[in-house]
Amino acid sequence: MINLLHNEMIKLIAKKRIAVVTMIMAVLIAMFTYAQYKESERIKEKLGTTDWRTSLQQQIVDTQNRLNSSQISEEWRKQLQIRVTQQQYYLDHDINPAEPGAPTFVREFVENSIQLLLPLMIMVVAADLVSSEYSIGTVKLLLTRPVKRWKILLSKYMTLIFSVSLIMLLFGVLSYLISGLVFGYKGWTAPVLTGFTVEGGELNTSAVHLIPQWQYLLMESGLAWFVSLVAGTFSFMLSVLIRSTAAGMGVMLACLISGTILSSMVSSWKSAKYLFMVNLDLTGYLRGIAPPIEGMSLGFSLIVLSIWGATALAVSFIVFIRQDVY
Repeated sequence: MINLLHNEMIKLIAKKRIAVVTMIMAVLIAMFTYAQYKESERIKEKLGTTDWRTSLQQQIVDTQNRLNSSQISEEWRKQLQIRVTQQQYYLDHDINPAEPGAPTFVREFVENSIQLLLPLMIMVVAADLVSSEYSIGTVKLLLTRPVKRWKILLSKYMTLIFSVSLIMLLFGVLSYLISGLVFGYKGWTAPVLTGFTVEGGELNTSAVHLIPQWQYLLMESGLAWFVSLVAGTFSFMLSVLIRSTAAGMGVMLACLISGTILSSMVSSWKSAKYLFMVNLDLTGYLRGIAPPIEGMSLGFSLIVLSIWGATALAVSFIVFIRQDVY
């Protein structure tokens, strides 16, 4: 198994997929850092101050003005009302929800990347772990070795787990280092509120409590790693089922994009909550964002993703062990 794993790691490094993903992330992080810097400058110029309380009060006023519009849907109105209540809670308790610094940027970047960007980066690595053996014709040579098929596939899946962990580490380090050049590297101990829940369309603050930002980041990173692993496992299954890497990536890309769209459109489709792509935004539960469908919770989404991941992994092994190679 060690030799198989070593062989798979050599293949992964030779393909330079990790290097490509790292460069893509570095460019995107630099772009988003610049965009956030320009936005903070715009707000400073508009309000004439850098005081976060003034900025937050203005956000509340702007949101309330949007609520007075008759052109927004009832569901979006509820989302805005929850946002106003949450912002007012931060203001009343004198806690800055966006403490300046690289840790805050990392936190917000993970929150905005967990549903699409991170799974896409993982897909780049996972989509051809098996299908590439067919496309370059090495699968027969691989399977004629005196090693059981399940061991061969297990070594590839262990490579995937390592890749997911490495990409998550690079994601966090690059976000911190690049954004810190603009926003500074302080803010690890800044207070963060968590424990918000949404019940019946109303924000419940009874379980809200303060934790340091480094602890919140650990919780958030753990959830992001889990989501990335499930998305990677699904891509891994497609790599086994579909022998074309391009086709497998296309199917996975369609699933991820449809999940982003469905999350904002499926409130009345109750059974959609069992789809894995609707449950990807796990960090939303930490922030107190209303789930796409009423009745969803962090525990529910973790169970749904675990079932989808376990099923995808089981299908991968069953098909790989039994399928004919020609």
